[in-house]
Amino acid sequence: MRTHKKFTLMPAISLATLALLVAVPTLSSVRLHAASPTRYATVVVNPGDSLWSIAAAHSGNRGIQSTVDRISAANHLAGVLLQPGQRLRIPE
Repeated sequence: MRTHKKFTLMPAISLATLALLVAVPTLSSVRLHAASPTRYATVVVNPGDSLWSIAAAHSGNRGIQSTVDRISAANHLAGVLLQPGQRLRIPE
């Protein structure tokens, strides 16, 4: 004669309750901060301007190469050639 053990959900419920007791206080103390929106200045390219010279004028305490990269990304530039009259967004 075989006896069947009755399966209960009590161990699973106990484990889930314990997990909630640990997770809820931890998650409630986490604060999420949104990134501040990027502000842009607009520059009109003059004859003789290059991406490097514009970046040098707007790099501040950042490196010029970093500023070139940020300007390229903000304006979706594929290369470094600029046209007089072209408007560029310069991340501040």
